[in-house]
Order: sequence, then C-alpha cells, then structure tokens
Amino acid sequence: MNRATVVGEALDLLDEVGLDAVSTRRLAKRLGVEQPSLYYHFRNKKELLGAMAEAAMTPHATAPLPEPADDWRDWFLENTRSFRRTLLMRRDGARLHAGSSPGGTDLDRIAHKMAFLVASGVPERDAQMAMLAAGRFTIGCVLEEQADAGLGAGTEAGVDPRAGTDHPAVAPIDHESAFEAGLALVLDGLANRVGETGPAAC
Repeated sequence: MNRATVVGEALDLLDEVGLDAVSTRRLAKRLGVEQPSLYYHFRNKKELLGAMAEAAMTPHATAPLPEPADDWRDWFLENTRSFRRTLLMRRDGARLHAGSSPGGTDLDRIAHKMAFLVASGVPERDAQMAMLAAGRFTIGCVLEEQADAGLGAGTEAGVDPRAGTDHPAVAPIDHESAFEAGLALVLDGLANRVGETGPAAC
C-alpha cells in the first residue's frame, strides 16, 4: 500500500458515499488495513483531503498550457470550462476543492497562464482578478449543480428536484447554460477593461 493507492481508493470512496461520509475508518476498512496504518502516509484527515483534492484536479492540472499565438479570450473560456469539467468528475468535487491552495507545479502553471494573459495585452491586476473571479464563480456553480444532483458522481447531468414544475420561481435549472452565460459576462467585463473590440493581439 502506497500513498497513490490510498488516495485512489479514497477518491473511489468519495464517489460512493459522498464527502461527509468519507472517514479514515471507512478508508482503512476498504483497504483491508488497520486505521493507524493510514497515518504513515497522512498525519490526519485534513492532509488526506488535501491530497485527494490535488489528485482530483489532475485532468485540469495536466491540460495543455496556452501558446503565444492563442487567442486569450478563447483560452480563458476553455480554461474555465476545463476547471468545471474536472470538478464535476467527482462526487462533491467542488466541496472537496474549495479552500485548497495551489502548490508546486500548480504555481508554475498559474504563473505561465498569467504571463500569457499579460503578454496578450491584459493588465496584470485585471488578469489576476478575472482568473480569481472565474475560479470562484465556477466553484459556486458546481456546488449548486452537485447539490441539486444529489448523487451526481462523475456526470454533468443532475436531476433537479424542481423539474416538472410550472412556477417560474422553481423552474428547472439548466446548469450548463447558466454557467456559460455567467462566464460570458466575466469575459465581456475583462475584454472591456482591456479595451479591445476586435481579435486579440497575440
């Protein structure tokens, strides 16, 4: 049993029972070991959850980085969509990720993305705030989507409990359309700050 095995089994347990039911006791039973054995790899549950959050982000963390010739607006949209897709791959993915801090190669990737935006004509402060706003907006959207889905592990299609009603206040939510509309507003706001009306200069 190594660290990667523990994290992999912990993520599978997350998909099965949800974040609130994940415990070191349950994980140890799943692995067929005594609970204290887990502390060889993780000092406490918080450290385990941090490792789980990092591993769950692998699809987004290994996505291609922007190239100098890329249109910054197209890249901004796809980067945020990639983040959303990755959060949705795991049950309670947004809750697991919320509050986690980047480190190591994640910081290098963030620096590369920021440098790309600045080189494309986006003021550094605006680039920082737009990336932060897009990230928090995405986490919030996925939190709501996964709360509505209930058991929606590994899928973007949740069952909205309000489906089938006619009252506008409880109309079914198209989470993807709502996300895209909000993301477009974030991007439009950033583009207005940059002052561009035509294709991005790369």
